[in-house]
Amino acid sequence: MNQKNDYIAVFDSGVGGISVLRQLVKQMPGERFLYYGDSANAPYGTKTVAQVRELSVAVAEKLLAQGIKALVVACNTATAAAVDLLREKYADLIVVGIEPAVKLAADQFPGGTVGVMATPLTTDSEKLHALEARWQEKCNIIPLPTPGLVELVEAGKAVSAESEALLRPMLAPYAGKLDAVVLGCTHYPFAAATIRKVLGEKTVLLDGGEGTARETRRRLMAADLLRDGEGVIEIRSSAEDPQMINRCWELLKA
Repeated sequence: MNQKNDYIAVFDSGVGGISVLRQLVKQMPGERFLYYGDSANAPYGTKTVAQVRELSVAVAEKLLAQGIKALVVACNTATAAAVDLLREKYADLIVVGIEPAVKLAADQFPGGTVGVMATPLTTDSEKLHALEARWQEKCNIIPLPTPGLVELVEAGKAVSAESEALLRPMLAPYAGKLDAVVLGCTHYPFAAATIRKVLGEKTVLLDGGEGTARETRRRLMAADLLRDGEGVIEIRSSAEDPQMINRCWELLKA
């Protein structure tokens, strides 16, 4: 295969998708990854569906120009709003989205109570509503919109007094009452310590990054596109601030 056309592109509204990239690298260490964080336009979760679709297509076009064999939408909001459009528009490309780990939570805690933390756009999306409806009979699902957390993670304050002050009024009423919380935004795993501090250590935190990486590997294997060589990672950002690139590398290595 032409080397310039064998990148796996991974994109997010900012640094959050690094949590998915970590899982992708773990499962496919020999691949060439191109990560793109659209931090100049973050957060996506407070925008309209139309705005997120427009931004997602613009990012996809930039990445396609680099020569890619797969596109991983490592953003729950972009997946909910735009993954169907991306699959239709780029029918010859492997496009993998991320899905909140509601099924995993329902399987692990049948009859339990599960919270789903996500951005406002994701919690209001048809995709999440359908996912919740599918598993609502197996467990009690409570949507937990948490606006503002993405911005703090982008600012390097995922675990901070500021993030605790933001989350405590939103989550404290559920402390000790949830068996699990699905982290329905790829930024949120980086705030796991703060979330546990508010909800309590007994609440299990789940995210969809590992499942997305498995699905990406499965799709590449089925298309005979898996690469066996020295792994490469490139990280780019739409923000002009070089600190965003540094933050991505720090999170990747954390």
